[in-house]
Amino acid sequence: MLSGIFSKYGIFLIFAVMVVAASVLSRAFVSSTNLINIVRQMSVVGLIALGVTGVIVSGGIDLSSGSVVGLAAVVAASLAQDPEYSSPFYPGLHVPFIVSLLAACVVGALVGLINGTLVAKARIPPFIATLGTFTAIRGVALLYTGGRPISDLTDAYNFVGQGDVFGVPVPIIILVVMAVVTHILYAHTKFGKYIYAIGGNEQAARVSGIDASRYKMLIYVYASFLAGLAGLVVSSRIGSGQPGLGVGYELDAIAAAVIGGTSLSAGGIGTVAGTIVGALIIGVLNNILDLMNVSAYWQQIIKGCIIVGAVILDQLKHRGSK
Repeated sequence: MLSGIFSKYGIFLIFAVMVVAASVLSRAFVSSTNLINIVRQMSVVGLIALGVTGVIVSGGIDLSSGSVVGLAAVVAASLAQDPEYSSPFYPGLHVPFIVSLLAACVVGALVGLINGTLVAKARIPPFIATLGTFTAIRGVALLYTGGRPISDLTDAYNFVGQGDVFGVPVPIIILVVMAVVTHILYAHTKFGKYIYAIGGNEQAARVSGIDASRYKMLIYVYASFLAGLAGLVVSSRIGSGQPGLGVGYELDAIAAAVIGGTSLSAGGIGTVAGTIVGALIIGVLNNILDLMNVSAYWQQIIKGCIIVGAVILDQLKHRGSK
């Protein structure tokens, strides 16, 4: 019974223990400012991880999300430059913020469509397909900007990453809204049920009449859509669109999903709640290591060990259930 409880709620217990330990190790950790900053900083990775969770649940993997962040950021920022400044992209152009928002999301969705087509239609292994787009999309972002950052953005654009509503930072609000939407999509719609069925046993799903190719394509579109939205959030937070944004975010997103219980060894397993907690665990870990002045090199080693440990536990758990 206890093992069943831990298997279901273990990640939440681990998170609670980490928060208590962090509070003991550093008084600065429990300040409201620090706690809000943790969530704000992990909101971008959290957004990406929501989409990555669905992809992994379907039996795939997405390595391109970090590059999508960079491309969406520069495209959205290029449309949001203040017209008072000379823009090398669209001189004198002044468009509503909604245009930049749509551009970021559309750019992400288009990359997802490419990924989905390569995986579902061309039958290219997800690792290879998204590794290829990971490299190509980063190159497109560099080509689009000439390798230069895009600054002098409008106040409306910067508000998304830097503003707050009734004291709650906008990035946190966006993450909460998208987490609720994604939970409903995965847990309470035909789309979500089919994704879990495909990940659990694709052949059985096809035999039961599910168009596996179509739904696999759609989950890649949704994942990259969220990565595009994350690109807008992170570029508005720093007030600049840079082609190098998002480097390594795909690994943090995958780590958040895996730590949160999404299985790499057995498809069809994973939850939005677990992924959010996984992202928070990474955020708390980064924060407490920073507060304790742990070297950035050691931080990378510790994070890597945690990811490997999570995968080993996942494999042992599902090996024991067979």
